[in-house]
Amino acid sequence: MKYRNALPQLHGKKMMADGGLETVLVFKEGIDLPLFAAFKALETEAGVAAITRYFDQMAQIAVETGRGFIMDTPTWRASSKWGAELGLSTTELKKIHREAIDSFVKLREKFETPQSPFVINGLVGPHGDGYAPETELSVKEAQNYYAEQVGWFNEMGADMVTGMTITSISEGIGIVKAAQAVSIPSVVSFTVETDGSLPSGEGLAEAIYAVDRATDGAAAYFMINCAHPEHFLDVIGGNGDWLERIWGLRANASRLSHAELDEAEELDDGDPLELGQLYRRVSDLLPNLTVVGGCCGTDHRHIKEICAALDAD
Repeated sequence: MKYRNALPQLHGKKMMADGGLETVLVFKEGIDLPLFAAFKALETEAGVAAITRYFDQMAQIAVETGRGFIMDTPTWRASSKWGAELGLSTTELKKIHREAIDSFVKLREKFETPQSPFVINGLVGPHGDGYAPETELSVKEAQNYYAEQVGWFNEMGADMVTGMTITSISEGIGIVKAAQAVSIPSVVSFTVETDGSLPSGEGLAEAIYAVDRATDGAAAYFMINCAHPEHFLDVIGGNGDWLERIWGLRANASRLSHAELDEAEELDDGDPLELGQLYRRVSDLLPNLTVVGGCCGTDHRHIKEICAALDAD
């Protein structure tokens, strides 16, 4: 079943995404991920088995809770800049994208039900470090940079694309414009620091308004990821129509700052039950929160608690 022109989350269907794939692979599975590139796990049998278990488990939670499942490809670090640092050619990177899409087609065939639609989401990550970006692309540079991955996802049949852990307004605009050029639905997920602002220093409301102005509101919606809910609760606690544009959340289990997470040698997986309750608080402030998942430190336990908290009467 293909959802490209009618994404179920845009029509009232509650959806879930997965958790912190990279932190699960590194800290729970003991798999080395150079540059935090999850797709590198696919180079070994143990890595393939770990990723398969992980996504099968997430798919089962979606079906059990009656939610749809947004399957994010493990391509956050599979862009040209990061690929070059990993010694990969353009041909090799494109093959990685193809294999990711093919694996999710199979996952959809295995688990999807009429009550739980599965959406293939092509994931792109920031040009720089998601925790401490050393440079900021212009809008034009960003559009050109992301056009390659977005084009591949469009060519290969992804239902949508999402820029995850985006650190600046210009990159958000560039992603949406790259998607507009090939007519594939797009989402921008900003990350924020402990003060609720983007790593670039821009405010979340400012960022959403700016991307919408520059693209005539072309993004399907916006998300927040890679931050603990307490880092941005005050920011979303006010008024403004920009809050209606935030449809998704993939929060960290940990309250640590990005700098602290970058230095952490042990996994801080927080309290799954508490995280679920915090999502409930966030949902009271974001009227259109439809897509929920996790980020750093989260696994199937957190996703289950998030769904349970949001489904509680």
